[in-house]
Amino acid sequence: MRKELPQRLLREFLKNSKRSDKELAKILKVSQPTITRARHKLEKNGMIEDYTIIPNFKKMGFELLVINLAKIRPEILSSDKEKAGEFIAKFPTTIFASVGEGMGMNAVSISFYKNYTEYHQRVNQFLIEWKGFVEDIQSFVVPIKEGEFKRFSLSHLKDVPL
Repeated sequence: MRKELPQRLLREFLKNSKRSDKELAKILKVSQPTITRARHKLEKNGMIEDYTIIPNFKKMGFELLVINLAKIRPEILSSDKEKAGEFIAKFPTTIFASVGEGMGMNAVSISFYKNYTEYHQRVNQFLIEWKGFVEDIQSFVVPIKEGEFKRFSLSHLKDVPL
């Protein structure tokens, strides 16, 4: 039981991370101090990096979620990661950015935009500031809350084997 506790606790956090240690102890049938120690251990070893919410992005004023794939000259990705990080840091609505591989591209970003104009301006800014480094950029534009098949939530992971 003790060996399984961290995994069970992590699943409970995926379901609802705002429950208290006392509530979680009752659900998992252990003491509250045991839950607190297990939670601290999950945080310390990096299994839990952050506690956050998933808001209604449409009600926050965002109309678009955009996944941008870019082909950036490889030598730039290996030598100028700091510059890329500084550029991305200017945009708090970019929720993820990384190197990667697929479809002939080697970088990805996921961002929210208030409207198509804001999105278009950001792509143009990227192309201007990274001129000579960017070989291609492709976007997948998702209108928020339209045509959604599955709501964005990390709680879907609660049943995935760890």
